Amino acid sequence: MAEALITLLVAFLIICCGSQVRSDESDHCYKAGDPVPLYANKVGPYQNPSETYAYFDLPYCSPVHVKKKKETLGEVLNGDRLVSAPYKLNFLLEKKCEVVCRKKLTKEEVSQFRTAVAKDYYFEMYYDDLPIWGFIGRVDKHGVAEPNDYKYLLHTHVQFDIFYNKDHVIEINVRTDDQYMVDLTEDKEIDVDFMYTVKWSETKTPFEKRMEKYLMSSFLPHHLQTRHFSVISSFVTVLILIVCLVTFYMQVLRKDIVKYADDEELADSEEETGWKNIHGDVFRYPKHKSLFSAALGSGTQLFILTVSILILGVFGVFYPYNRGALLTALVVIYAITSGIAGYTAVSFYCQLEGTNWVRNLLMTGYIFCGPLFLTFCFLNTVAIVYRATSALPLGTIVVIFLIWLFVA
Repeated sequence: MAEALITLLVAFLIICCGSQVRSDESDHCYKAGDPVPLYANKVGPYQNPSETYAYFDLPYCSPVHVKKKKETLGEVLNGDRLVSAPYKLNFLLEKKCEVVCRKKLTKEEVSQFRTAVAKDYYFEMYYDDLPIWGFIGRVDKHGVAEPNDYKYLLHTHVQFDIFYNKDHVIEINVRTDDQYMVDLTEDKEIDVDFMYTVKWSETKTPFEKRMEKYLMSSFLPHHLQTRHFSVISSFVTVLILIVCLVTFYMQVLRKDIVKYADDEELADSEEETGWKNIHGDVFRYPKHKSLFSAALGSGTQLFILTVSILILGVFGVFYPYNRGALLTALVVIYAITSGIAGYTAVSFYCQLEGTNWVRNLLMTGYIFCGPLFLTFCFLNTVAIVYRATSALPLGTIVVIFLIWLFVA
């Protein structure tokens, strides 16, 4: 128990320190006219948020020098690929219909945008660590029965409504203007002016509470949002079923124990049935005790990992849209708790009079990571083929492998 508490304390300090150095180059305090970091992250279909692609995979106007943000391990695992956005949103500086660029879309680019609009693509950006979402276009189905007659419209104007309190950015919303749309229905070259508008408004919301907005609402589809009532209802249902089963078995066991305690001759003469046939199996060693011990050690590690994540969540480490903090915590705590898995597995293996404890220790390290690695290889290969942001770069894979090799 003491080892588990020490492990949890070390993991808590590491995650907290990581969350402190996670921010951008800004300290979130600005003066009028100061540049505020705005990063474009990814795009993808609204109904499948796990399928995401780099923002500039679509033929948007890109800056002359695209600056990539240095990302943490958790951000890379989360599929975040932040790059400098083409919009300039300086603090308290308003703009109206500012032209980002004038671009002539080729037939291939028009087709690419049309496919994205048809799949209801959205974009995600981060402004001073605040997430922004918006749709890249819409499908006009008004008064049309046949899908072949739908119109595919691309938004070319984006309006940023930003709220501030003194020298802090508190909130940002994005909306599009239907007056500035381009019809992409036909395969032909189109001249497009990409524009944006910036409006600033003062608010009394303190900087410490600016993330509370994201606790109450989410951009994700309604059916993908976590419903606390459903989770609690399922938990209570399972708990009631467990109590009912335990009560039933306790009554059966108590009845048999009382019956044989009162009549010892009956207990000796009556043939054993039911649970009494296996009452002696608790004293027999399992056939595959090394595998059993390894599973026990790995299960103990995963249990401590789950409890640690829940405790960190209670302390508010994983505040809304803290990019990659949860995945960073999973990797760090899993590596730290590997010692608990090894100690638990080998200790139980030796109690079963096992002799080859080295093989048991290695099996403990592979029993969970082995299948996980094979699954990852398949999924990562698919992501690379489709150029999705969930594909991990080689450097990140090497880092995770070294953590597992030298720590776990």
